[in-house]
Amino acid sequence: MGFFEKILGKQIDLGEQMPIYFVSSDEDYMQRAFEQARESFKYFWRELYWERRRIVPGLDYAMVKICFLDVVDGEEVGEHMWINDIDFDGETISGTLVNEPDAVQNVKNGDRVNAKIDEMSDWMFAVGGRAYGGFSVQAMRSRMQKGELKEHDKAWGLDFGDFNDILVVYEQKEHPENLAEHPMSENMREQFEQYVKEHPSIVTDADELGFTQLHHEALAGNLALINVLLANGADKNVRTKSGKRAIDFAENLGWKDIVKALA
Repeated sequence: MGFFEKILGKQIDLGEQMPIYFVSSDEDYMQRAFEQARESFKYFWRELYWERRRIVPGLDYAMVKICFLDVVDGEEVGEHMWINDIDFDGETISGTLVNEPDAVQNVKNGDRVNAKIDEMSDWMFAVGGRAYGGFSVQAMRSRMQKGELKEHDKAWGLDFGDFNDILVVYEQKEHPENLAEHPMSENMREQFEQYVKEHPSIVTDADELGFTQLHHEALAGNLALINVLLANGADKNVRTKSGKRAIDFAENLGWKDIVKALA
């Protein structure tokens, strides 16, 4: 079964097409890139969680790559394409397709689509023109000649850095502690404590899907805020309508310190 890898520049008009790079996803190096993306997706979602709470946006863009499957002329085909406007409920990733398909025919540019994490093949966000994540992109870059590499990066308009040293969080080299806790989580702790005291119902309120604030913070990996909620009586055993506890989300995404706090 053949697969196609696409490249799309940052937040351009949906109709504008960028260069397409073809590569077989059956190759070991590309499969490993997909696995790395799935293993580290938690950092993407954590960053997007905080982006939606910033007064001034910090991200140039944030996108996820999904593998779309279809049967065309009796043959199964797949195409890896990017989506943006991402949402995530702990099990399903949803977003808007920003590529025009070449192989599959069951989706089109602009469609709202859903996918499970194991159908995701990459994620990437950019801050100040610097890319984070982008494992499949970096895998392709590692196979390019110098001239190709320059052309590829120019098409994206991004600094991808070293394909042998992929960053997953902002200022990872300067502040490696950002891997364990997002700086905004620590910075917001006192303000969040005050908010909980003034609005105690936040500890127990649930949305239409049964998510409490504890569920949301567990998904986003915010240990500091989880500790505040627990100190103010948050129930660790409350389940969403799909039957998930906060610890279930933390375990699925690999937030080990949060699993300990909720155990």
